[in-house]
Order: sequence, then C-alpha cells, then structure tokens
Amino acid sequence: MGAASSAAAEAERQPLLVPSHAEARRPPVISRVFGRRWLVLGLFSTLALMQGMVWNFWGPIQNSAVQAFGFTKSDIAVLVLWGPVGFVPWLLFMWIMDKRGLRASLLLSAFFMLLGAVLRSIPLSDPPLRRWFIHGGQLLNGLAGPTIMCAGPFLSTTWFAPDQRATATAVASLFSYLGGAVAYVAGPLVVPAPNGTTAMTASVSEQSMRDQIQLVLYAELAIIAVLFAAVLLYFPSRPPLPPSVAAASQRLSYRSSMCRLLSNLRFVMIALAYAVPTGVIAGWQGVLDMVLTPARVSQVDAGWIGFWSTVGGCVFGVAMARFADSIRGMLKLILVLMLAGASLSSTWFTLTCLSSYTHLPSTAAILYTSCILVGIFINSSVPIFLELFIETVYPVPEGITCGVVTFMANLFTGLMLFFLSFYCTDVSWLNWCVTGSCIFSLVLLLFFRESYDRLYLDVFVSV
Repeated sequence: MGAASSAAAEAERQPLLVPSHAEARRPPVISRVFGRRWLVLGLFSTLALMQGMVWNFWGPIQNSAVQAFGFTKSDIAVLVLWGPVGFVPWLLFMWIMDKRGLRASLLLSAFFMLLGAVLRSIPLSDPPLRRWFIHGGQLLNGLAGPTIMCAGPFLSTTWFAPDQRATATAVASLFSYLGGAVAYVAGPLVVPAPNGTTAMTASVSEQSMRDQIQLVLYAELAIIAVLFAAVLLYFPSRPPLPPSVAAASQRLSYRSSMCRLLSNLRFVMIALAYAVPTGVIAGWQGVLDMVLTPARVSQVDAGWIGFWSTVGGCVFGVAMARFADSIRGMLKLILVLMLAGASLSSTWFTLTCLSSYTHLPSTAAILYTSCILVGIFINSSVPIFLELFIETVYPVPEGITCGVVTFMANLFTGLMLFFLSFYCTDVSWLNWCVTGSCIFSLVLLLFFRESYDRLYLDVFVSV
C-alpha cells in the first residue's frame, strides 16, 4: 500500500509535457538577440506605413477626386480594389521570401511601390491617359501588399526572442493600417473639398484640388524613393545567429505546407474567423467617406473617424500583443473578447445609421464612438490572429501561413468592392456585412481548439 502511494506520488511529480527523444538528443542551439533588430523592424514598418497610405489615398478624398479628375464612385471603388488584386501573385512573393530571404522579397516590393508612385505622379494633361496611369500606379502598389502584410510574423521569428515576438508582429503588421489612418487625415486636410457655388468658383476650386492632390503625390513619391534606397543599402535577410530554437528549426516544404494547411480543419476555422471580418472591414474603411455621406458626415469628419479607429486599433493591438508576450497561451481568449466587442459596436453603428427606422439617437458623438470602436477591436486583433496561425500549424513556414490567410482576407475585400462598383447608390448593405462578419468570426472562435506548438518547442528544448 505504501509502495503504491509512493509510486503514485512520484508519478504526480512528473511533468505533463516533456520533449520527445528526438528533441532531447538535439544539440543545443547557439542563439543571440541583436540590437539591429529594431532598425530592421523600423525600416520594414515605415515602408508598410507608406504602402497603406498610398492604398487608402483616394477613398478619403473621393469627393475632391470626382470633381478634379472626373472620377466616378465606381472609379474610387476600383482604385481601392487594386490593393486586393495585387495579392493574386502572393505565392510568388512567399516563395522568394522563403528561398531568397526577406531582403529580396522586400526589395522587389519596394521597387513596385516606387514605380507605382512615379506613374501616379506624372502630371499628364490628357484626363483618360492620366486616369490609366493612376490606376496602374495603384495596382503596382498593391503588388507590394503580399510581402508588406504577410512578412510580419516571419520577421519577428527571424529577429526577435520568444518574449518579444507578438509585439514585433504587431508593430510590423499594424503599420500598414496606420498608413491608411494617416491617409484619412492627410488627404482631407491638404486637399480642399469641392464647393461649386458658382461656375468661376468651381473652376478655381478644381484647379486648386488638382494642385493639392499633385503635391501629396509628389511627397509620397519622395518618401518612397528614400525608403527604397535605404532597403537597397541596408536590410539583411537574417541575423548572424538565430534568436531562438524555433528560428533555427527546419520548416516544411511548400507542397507539404499547402497540404497540411488545407487538410487542417482547425486552421480553416481560424483562417475564416480572421479573413471574413478583416477583409470586409478593410473594404468598408476604404470607402468610409461614401458610407458616412448619407449620415451627413463631411469628408473631413469621415477622415477623422477613420483615422482614430485605425490608430486606436494599432495602439490597442500593440498593447494586447505585449500582454500576450507577458502571459503566454491566452491568444484565443484575447480574440474572443475582441470579436465580442466588435460585434456589439458594429451592431450599434448599423442600427444608428438606420435611425429613421430604429428611432435610436443618431448624433455625431454616437457615430464617432461606434465606428471607432469597430476599427479598434478588429484592427487590434490582426497580430493576435497571425501569432495564433503560426502556433497552430507550426512547422509550416510563417510566410506561407500568413500568405494564405491574408490572401483570403483580400479575396473578401475584393468581392465586397466588386459588388460595390455595381451597387453604389445605397451603401447601407455594407454596414450589415460588417456586423454579420464580426458575429460569424465570434462563433467560429468559440468552437476553435487552440494549440501552441512553436511555444512548446521554445520552452521545452534547451537553447
């Protein structure tokens, strides 16, 4: 009896999770974290900021663009649509990142951004030709999207220690959203809104709007040129020594990775939970001025709403990522709370916009609050989702995993903007799409079973 009790007590003292024999026999990995990682992260994030700013340039100033260049609302929707279209060759960029390193992939993306900025900035006098050049520039900027939006987790794993990975992923992935937020403010503040009180005033106003738009295009071109030169001169693909065991471990091949992703039901669930709301809300925010115009919100006010919703999401996202680094293994709980908040705030915003039917109070403060909360909850969930993807399907390479889910999100963005180009008279259906996507994601998250395979490797394998 005593022997049995002693054996049971000894069994209870054994760890529940132990490394496998192969992991135990693995030679220790010499790791080191380099201070230059912050320079690499800063350069990548600044380039991401400019890519997001260029993508969201036309939406916040759609009224001015319509009068200055003769654009239609369908043109504005297509200009935003070029961002998702640029994700079509995402697998090529992920292959370059995996085989040639992040430097090669980022340098190619920066070159596309530079060439696109040049095309957008050429001051042609022929309006139809100028329109084609602007569309071409937006498409080239969209081609930089796969690397900019998918490389964050790869960069954080390659350069940062396990207790800093989520924070680095948040900074790298959210700066493109921050660029969109800057566009919400910079465009309406620099470019005057149309007035059209008299024929002469309208003529002067159109010329003024064209000059100011051209000024912003030149400024963006100059910044992108400097960033391209910086990436060309200094942007190493990886540090001399890996920062962790996971960074030094072997990954699956492309074919094995795709088979594993498509056959993993848990990955499909969490990928849809991410792609549907983020894709829908990205398109919704890209035409936020169009959405808020029926509520008698001016172009400048709509820009400020988009700005604070995105900036709030970026700040809150970095804070939650830092919290996730401090208390590991709680990514699902964080996401459930975020999507619950997004579902409530999006429902509030949708019903407020229908105040003539719901008889709910519709004031500027309520529209500001509800719309900003939607952006905060959804945008801040992006880096948490990306980290959960990597943990769920490890050792699939980070670039492939994030490329698949980001392509799915852009697919939903493209579908919504495609329908918007045909149904742009009454856009209230966009608000219902946002609400439905948040609730759909929350339901999938509640049934999702989380796992932390990469974290297990870093914790239980000796470094």
